[in-house]
Amino acid sequence: MRARTRRLFTFGIAALLVAAAALLAFFALRENANLFYTPQILAEKGLPEAGREVKVGGWVEPGSLSYTDSGTTLVFTVIDNSPHTIRVGFTGVAPDLFREGQGVVATGSFNPDGSFTARQLLAKHDENYQPRELKPLEAGG
Repeated sequence: MRARTRRLFTFGIAALLVAAAALLAFFALRENANLFYTPQILAEKGLPEAGREVKVGGWVEPGSLSYTDSGTTLVFTVIDNSPHTIRVGFTGVAPDLFREGQGVVATGSFNPDGSFTARQLLAKHDENYQPRELKPLEAGG
């Protein structure tokens, strides 16, 4: 085999291996991407199939936070910069940073009736976060 043919053969095999590795990485990452749906995206694309675990995210709408009659399930509305909303129910202990007006990512699934049941809540904050204990007292109060 000539040197030129051997070089082309080696290059072809290397290109094939790189393409196969890229394809495998693409399929593996596509299934495990940690993206969340916002109310606007859900309104545009429709709800995922019932029972499939997804993440929804946005801000907790001020005035929407309440508990059910039994007091065990937290119910709130997730909003974004659109007129669409997602009603979320969560049974469990909410994170310390969770409150109205704060960012939230809820992991759970949609029910057949379109409601969302979260099994985990993640509260988001900006880079200016300070624990309540360390915040300076405001004047007059």
